[in-house]
Amino acid sequence: MSTPTFDDFDGWIWLDGASVPWREAKVHILTHALHYATSVFEGQRAYNGTIFELEAHTARLFKSAEIMGMEIEQSADEINQACYDNLHKNGFKDAYQRPIAWRGSEKMGITVAGTKVHVAVASWEWPSYFSPQAKLKGLRLCMSDYRRPDPKTAPILAKTAANYPISCLSKDIAEKSGYDDALLLDWEGYIGEATGANIFFIKGNEVHTPSLKCVLDGITRRTVIGLARGKAMTVIERNIRPEEMADFDQAFLTGTAAEVTPLAEVAGYSFVVGEEIKDLMQSYDDLVRSKPL
Repeated sequence: MSTPTFDDFDGWIWLDGASVPWREAKVHILTHALHYATSVFEGQRAYNGTIFELEAHTARLFKSAEIMGMEIEQSADEINQACYDNLHKNGFKDAYQRPIAWRGSEKMGITVAGTKVHVAVASWEWPSYFSPQAKLKGLRLCMSDYRRPDPKTAPILAKTAANYPISCLSKDIAEKSGYDDALLLDWEGYIGEATGANIFFIKGNEVHTPSLKCVLDGITRRTVIGLARGKAMTVIERNIRPEEMADFDQAFLTGTAAEVTPLAEVAGYSFVVGEEIKDLMQSYDDLVRSKPL
């Protein structure tokens, strides 16, 4: 039996203010966003019926839209309500959610004038991005040939489809080479992030992570920084040179999809899955599941 594709699920999608059967939630082939990547989106997770950090995700969606020159017709409160409405309509308590805003098919060409900004929310049951077995032993990352661009050359601080081709290419190459994911440097050669997650390193009681000059301000990243500081760990946000990885004992990724995922290897540098990472993983899991609806 073949695995259903993402256009062939049972369920409902919230689309421009209405609940639409999953298979009927379609856009035209000449949709502006398909040709010119004029879309912004979020990835959320619901645990025990509660969408974790929903307001923060919605605020970032609106900020990304602002960076991309897009005006979302609905208010933040309306989007928040749509996220819960769609979660409940599909009968989910634990789910991944994808709010997305995009320019439609009203006009075709590089100009955005006259295009309507559409909004949708999709919900589906999706386990952790990486398998429990992979997380237990730690992931292996290679070094991507691509780099995160200078913010002066691309809207890199927005969570927009326009920024993801190099992530898709890098992950595809990594997986074909036997790795789980890839690490991208920034345009100056400092450590940036993985293809869809922020990266952290541990040395003793210190947690080091790249500054936000060209990486996404991850909501899971913020949460884990708070958890680490609550454990009296020193969190240092700074430029990190690739060769400094030799000095760190542990490394891990964070993201809504990845949650907290240990690393065993990055570009030839080896790390252990230590007690500090295990403690952060458990604390994060306890936190996101602590507020049943």
